[in-house]
Amino acid sequence: MLRTNLSTRPFYNIRAVQVTLGAMALLVIVLTLLNLVQLIRLTSSGRALGARAAQAEADAQRLRDEARRIRSQIDAKELNDVAAAAEEANAIIDLRAFSWSELFAQLETTEPANVRLTSFQTVEDRTGRLIVNLRVEARQVQDLESFIDALEKTGVPTRVQTAIEIRQVAEPYIRRRAIRHLERGHVVIFAAGTGNPYFSTDTAAALRAMEIHADALFKATKVEGVYDKDPVRFPEARMVPTMSFDRFLADRIGVMDSTAVTLCRDNKLKIRVFKLTTRGNIKRVVFGENIGTIVGD
Repeated sequence: MLRTNLSTRPFYNIRAVQVTLGAMALLVIVLTLLNLVQLIRLTSSGRALGARAAQAEADAQRLRDEARRIRSQIDAKELNDVAAAAEEANAIIDLRAFSWSELFAQLETTEPANVRLTSFQTVEDRTGRLIVNLRVEARQVQDLESFIDALEKTGVPTRVQTAIEIRQVAEPYIRRRAIRHLERGHVVIFAAGTGNPYFSTDTAAALRAMEIHADALFKATKVEGVYDKDPVRFPEARMVPTMSFDRFLADRIGVMDSTAVTLCRDNKLKIRVFKLTTRGNIKRVVFGENIGTIVGD
């Protein structure tokens, strides 16, 4: 008969210890797998963030390149000349040595290549001060910004109103607000046409001229005036000094949009068509010299 010595038997249950160790090992494995899954997720998120950062950097570089391209198109000397010319014009007005000849000579110097004067209006306010309201158009908003910067450097209060809202650079067009700016002596520049498709900038110029009660509408273009034939195709074409609205529309003259001409006809606003690139023409047309073509009743 085999006798067991109780003093050599272990005081714990081996089976229980084995089960506990197995459970702990299983828990370690589960925690390791969870950490591995979390690491994979973080790695994937890091890659996505990296891709977004790379895209953002590419967009920023594209915007920097675009900004450099726009800056390269702006002639610094031209802007300085614009500021100097506007400052001289302000000095003329401030000294009350007002001269139409000097004013429009300075305006012609101030006007950059991509900016054109389309209409003007003279108004006398309640204090007897003469206010000249000008309507200026440009090919793009950047050209207007350059023109505005040159004006504001000389202390000329300037406002830009756009038919399409671009609140970062201009206020929306509101007729009463535009007239109020003009009454205060501010320069108001209308941009973005009418804000509607199928309407040309000629129509926008005519519409804004009506709304601010302008005295005249100028169409500054690359030809001397309105011709009886296309001067590019027919060298013998003759310029017509005066033309009625009805004949302009009937002959389908392409120098100006028919919608704009119809609007001017209905509101009895004469149109002067003249060549912009001839130096001094803006002053000549304002003084009533017989240049270009007058379209009227």
